[in-house]
Amino acid sequence: MSNSLKIAVAGLGTVGTGTLKILSEHGDLLERRCGRKLEVTAVSARKMNKSRGVSLDGFDFFEDAAEMAAEANCDVVVELIGGSEGIAKKTVESAIGASRHVVTANKALIANHGTQLASKAEEAGITLAFEAAVAGGIPIIKALREGLAANGMKSIYGILNGTCNYILSRMREEGLEFQAALEDAQRLGCAEADPSFDIDGVDAAHKLAILSSLAFGRQIDFKNIHVEGIRQISKIDIHLAEELGYRIKLLGIASENENGIEQRVHPCLIPHAASIAGVEGVFNAIVAEGDFVDTFMMEGRGAGEGPTASAVCADIVDIARSFNLPTFGIPADELKAANTISMSLHRGAYYIRLMVVDQPGIFADVAAILRDNQVSMESILQHGRLPGEAVTVVMTLHETEESCASRVIETLANLNGVIGKPVMIRIENL
Repeated sequence: MSNSLKIAVAGLGTVGTGTLKILSEHGDLLERRCGRKLEVTAVSARKMNKSRGVSLDGFDFFEDAAEMAAEANCDVVVELIGGSEGIAKKTVESAIGASRHVVTANKALIANHGTQLASKAEEAGITLAFEAAVAGGIPIIKALREGLAANGMKSIYGILNGTCNYILSRMREEGLEFQAALEDAQRLGCAEADPSFDIDGVDAAHKLAILSSLAFGRQIDFKNIHVEGIRQISKIDIHLAEELGYRIKLLGIASENENGIEQRVHPCLIPHAASIAGVEGVFNAIVAEGDFVDTFMMEGRGAGEGPTASAVCADIVDIARSFNLPTFGIPADELKAANTISMSLHRGAYYIRLMVVDQPGIFADVAAILRDNQVSMESILQHGRLPGEAVTVVMTLHETEESCASRVIETLANLNGVIGKPVMIRIENL
């Protein structure tokens, strides 16, 4: 195949410029690997003359990305603008409407509109590719859709946000409180000026929604994912978890059983012996369990210019090779609606930390609350105190239903002698 593949890039931020660098610096290598030249013909950004470290000479420049998607001389539109609505969505829809292939790193767009966009793309006979939308340089989309195609998937979980993993790692290694670790991450460029999407778990939930759809052959169901972030995690929780033999990680977890699909993002205590417990800093890791392959894990950098641009280019290479699969592994119109199990029905073990005034009868009251909610304590940890001071108490609970554990927390918070709101973290014995 001698004809070149013409590419238009919308968005020249970190990933966009990284994509241009790879296509330029590895042009010969990529041509050998896919059998045709990859040629950037057009770009779109807010400002043309901004210094980006890459030359835009020879490219048609468009201020309007959606206009570029419809009118540029291209076969593929690469959308790297971001956001689930607005110009990013309009650009992708414009490209599909013009029967141009689409490559995107936009997890929010795919998590919110992926099923509908996939249906339109498949109807138009073009590819909608999004390897870069989940876990940066880890080729998990290709693994689920191709390498594990022979498996019925039982579960998939992982560290899906490098910012949160970095913060939790610094809190453990340096004894920092959450705010200090967050500010350090912002100073180093590991966290955004507004880190809400990361630290509140939304970014991880976007990625989990995509992985869950691929793993279980269901329509994306982002709106029904249970989402919690890491703002409430204190260095004392990090320390006490270590003392109990656990490490705290923000995980995205999806599993399927006869009742439906459970999808949740929240901090977890995981055993030191679990492979994923050793994944530190900005790294991501994903663990999947299939009925024939058993369990496997992939680890790597989940964000950044190089890893994400590498994933974008991998999708471009597949398109250049005329390699076209259904977007989510099976035709979009055959994806079944997800029957998401309510978080209140989740069963698991729990870590509960509370501050109590060491007064007569307080522990009898705590025990009564557990008894009344049919919850059994596995262990209790109490550190020393000075006379008259409050004491930190940590309980771990045997497996119970989430609704019962939630009632325990609510009742404890109103108990005379308990100071402040108790902290509850789920224990995952992976």
